[in-house]
Amino acid sequence: MSQGSNFVDYVRICCRSGAGGAGSSHLHRDKKTAKGGPDGGDGGRGGHVIVRGNSQLWTLLHLKYRKHVIAENGEGGRAALQTGAQGNDEVLEVPLGTVVKDAETDEIIMEITQDGETKVITPGGRGGLGNWHFKSPTNQTPRFAQPGESGKEEWRVLELKLLADVGLVGFPNAGKSTLLSVVSAAKPEIADYPFTTMVPNLGVVAYRNNKSFVMADIPGIIEGAAEGRGLGLRFLRHIERNSVLLFMVPADSKDIKQEYEILLSEIRQFNPELLDKPRVLAITKSDMLDDELIAEMKKELPKGIPAQFISSVAQKGITELKDLLWKAINE
Repeated sequence: MSQGSNFVDYVRICCRSGAGGAGSSHLHRDKKTAKGGPDGGDGGRGGHVIVRGNSQLWTLLHLKYRKHVIAENGEGGRAALQTGAQGNDEVLEVPLGTVVKDAETDEIIMEITQDGETKVITPGGRGGLGNWHFKSPTNQTPRFAQPGESGKEEWRVLELKLLADVGLVGFPNAGKSTLLSVVSAAKPEIADYPFTTMVPNLGVVAYRNNKSFVMADIPGIIEGAAEGRGLGLRFLRHIERNSVLLFMVPADSKDIKQEYEILLSEIRQFNPELLDKPRVLAITKSDMLDDELIAEMKKELPKGIPAQFISSVAQKGITELKDLLWKAINE
């Protein structure tokens, strides 16, 4: 199964929480008591709709076909001050890095970043109070109780931003998928034409002494992506979380420095804060270059960014690149 079919990073769901149960307006009666006081219990609260972080999940696929999530209503209160049962909550398990938004306003309501973290997205209605709450010196036997609060119905959008340590930034065909397939067990679709990668691919990269880090191949940024051209925006969103950006420019590019600047300006337009992240530059497809040419090209590279000439196919410079990335992640 290709990753394309099971990577879902956006779902829209209608969440309906349960209504609270009504309070009881019972008056106490038994063999000895013909006219007892009020003893109606409170209604139970309606079920919440809750999201819970789960580190074993990578996508929102399991929610893709759940258009409606409906929590149970609370039960009514009963005699002898018995509170009604609470309605069952509906819990949606989500991958870490999931953002919950209001579907109408697009406002971010919450973000789930930890395993087991639970947050209520649509609260259930409160149960009504039983009649014993309303007893007073002037009204010893109130014959009324509160109805339960109704539940809410709200549309929510769940969006996943990838949590990766390294995000690959480069034009289509810069060799990102090839690098990912060489350094990790990820098997992205690879071909010699632009836009092969239509979904982000995640790979775990093994490093020295059993350490590892996560690399995400974010589909190619094209000029104009920040204005939403192509698939740009959806994918630029994924870079927001990565702690290091690995810029990749092929060695046969007309002007490496210029291509790097274009990529940089795309990211600047999308979200200037991304420029605060550490950057590393990889010159890909450099198995054709001899040492003399590499020395010449080094003089032309952009200043102030650690760079490495690599060839994924010939496995050249890969270990040095991992060292640079590890250093950048852990600074």
